Amino acid sequence: QVQLLESGGGLVQAGGSLRLSCAASGLTFHRYVLGWFRQAPGKEREFVAAISRGGQSACTDSVKGRFTVSRDNGKNTVYLQMTSLIPEDTAAYYCAADGYGSGSWTYLSQSSTTYDYWGQGTQVTVSS
Repeated sequence: QVQLLESGGGLVQAGGSLRLSCAASGLTFHRYVLGWFRQAPGKEREFVAAISRGGQSACTDSVKGRFTVSRDNGKNTVYLQMTSLIPEDTAAYYCAADGYGSGSWTYLSQSSTTYDYWGQGTQVTVSS
């Protein structure tokens, strides 16, 4: 079955960096759009970043210039490099895989409803 396993979360001071990884199995990785979402306590899950099959990426305004999403199809892994972390980045981070639009190299989605598979999440806590 499909599994997405996140790792790399932890406790970091404001201004610090973390790199999240998400290893996928049970799916044809290069055919999927990969996304990162986060959910803070008491808040709805929100889009963070996504990367298309062709490597185009998008991210939410609050992380632009600080977070970078990348993928390694040879390792079936997607990454989220996070720098200049702030306390507002504290949340559980989830990776997800979207199989829609298989003929497009540029398609990607910022909506959680289009993603087919989800990981269990990894906690990121940023102290002030």
